[in-house]
Order: sequence, then structure tokens, then C-alpha cells
Amino acid sequence: MTSRRLPVETDRDPGLQPERTRLAWRRTTLSCAVVAVLAGRQALHGGAGYVTLTVGLAGLVFLAFLRLAHHRIQRLVAPRPRLLPHATALAVAACMLALALFGAVVVW
Repeated sequence: MTSRRLPVETDRDPGLQPERTRLAWRRTTLSCAVVAVLAGRQALHGGAGYVTLTVGLAGLVFLAFLRLAHHRIQRLVAPRPRLLPHATALAVAACMLALALFGAVVVW
């Protein structure tokens, strides 16, 4: 019976994967920016207090996501980029969930 070992960071051949990942981060950031602009437009035309507050909070969350994405994009330049830390992955997921929630509030 052969023993299987868990893969480590140095076992992979990155090829074009870091470039594809970098492009995916940029696409996600761009789509979040478009949503933030549309939410801001909705707040300007809607005028309700909760919408304005929600859009302001969404803007702050977007800035946090932008910082996380930029940091990750910079890390992917290395020949052998490190794996995404769990804390960063959780923070990105929290930003996405918060943006989805704020978007639902703005539309509702």
C-alpha cells in the first residue's frame, strides 16, 4: 500500500496559473467597482436615508476588498507565490457577503 502525502506549496508547477488568478482578482475588483458606482447612483436618485447609509457602508467594504485584492495581486508576481492565508480568504468572503447584503438592501 502506498502512502499518500499532503501537497506542499513547493510541489506545484505554477505555469500560467498565477497570471490567470491575477486576472480573476482584477475582474472581481472591476465588477465590484461597477456595482459600487451603480449603488451610488441609486442612492443619489433614491434619496432614502437607509440607502445612503448602506451605500456608504458598501463603499467602505469595497475599499477593504480593494486593499485585500491589491495585496494578493502583488503577491502573485513572485515566481512561486505563497498560498492565500486563511484569514485573507475569510476576509474576502466576508467582504463579498457584505456587498451582496448591501446590494439587496439598496434594491429592496
